[in-house]
Amino acid sequence: MSRVSRAAIVSISIGSLLLCGAPAFADNIIGGGAQAPANPNVKGDSDGSGTLSSTAGVVVFDRSDNGSGQSAGSVKSATTWTPPACYYAPKYTPDQLEKTLEPVWQAESTGYQWDAEQRDRYVNGHPYKDFNKEKKGKGYWWASYVTPGREGDPGALDCDKPIFWVDNGDPPPPDVPEAITPEVLAQLAYAEIRVPSTTVELAPQEATKVNLPTWAWLDGAKFKPVSVTAGVPLLNIQATTTAEPVSLKIEPGTDDAVTYPGSGKCRINADGSIGEPYAKGKADEAPPCGVKYLRSSGDGSYKLQATVTWKIHWTGTGVQGERQLPDGTFGAQQDVVVQEIQSVNR
Repeated sequence: MSRVSRAAIVSISIGSLLLCGAPAFADNIIGGGAQAPANPNVKGDSDGSGTLSSTAGVVVFDRSDNGSGQSAGSVKSATTWTPPACYYAPKYTPDQLEKTLEPVWQAESTGYQWDAEQRDRYVNGHPYKDFNKEKKGKGYWWASYVTPGREGDPGALDCDKPIFWVDNGDPPPPDVPEAITPEVLAQLAYAEIRVPSTTVELAPQEATKVNLPTWAWLDGAKFKPVSVTAGVPLLNIQATTTAEPVSLKIEPGTDDAVTYPGSGKCRINADGSIGEPYAKGKADEAPPCGVKYLRSSGDGSYKLQATVTWKIHWTGTGVQGERQLPDGTFGAQQDVVVQEIQSVNR
């Protein structure tokens, strides 16, 4: 059995043991602003000796300023970049690591040689001795976590380093790029962002006509900035990721159409709205945002795609000013019926 395969088995075994008794942190709240210290009232469970348990190292989220509702969805990076599928963070006290690893070794499911190498690493002083019990209260064992929802992602297997120790106040080793930091927290918060549906208001509403400008707009009350804060209370670090709508792209669903403006990209207005609601008497005017179909949809309909681009930035503990993350997009399709204008010759 390969070293990577054994590491995966150990990781699964450890994860199973940990999760059996781990509380859910999904909706815990991190108070304060992006650069403020984490809320001191957000704490982990005690391990019985008055110290925080390993589960306090799990990332917690404040979603109170996030988008909501059944039509809300997650933004997708406009580039090939994606938030991390795994990361490293504090997970065990010395006593907890002993209680976690000893049953794995005793089961001998990973082989005598592997178990012996592990004992040598964590017990026999190469490089750790007796699970670092002499440092109890002075640091934590760090291990990998898989980002929720990314369990089947190949990237979830990238965090295959063995469990390592970090003293309180020290940064994680430089050779661990996936170690939890405010920047990684910002990226994890990116994955939690939810934005409202992009179903646009159209006029005419029920069915439009060939060669008739169709007005499209989005309500500014729905399209406002949303944000999610992610933090690790144990490390007193956090980051807030914010998404702001910047434009709407209209794709008519057919080449037999003209968009307004010609690029199909409608800018956001000062009040947060996109486009302009149709008003009586403007039927022959070109809308600031919309489409004109040149051919009937026959017995069916065209699939109009409306996609909003969101500018995403973050700030966090120890970070001055805002830093950028890749733009995100979220879109939806809606049916548009286009009818021929009927005329009668006399």
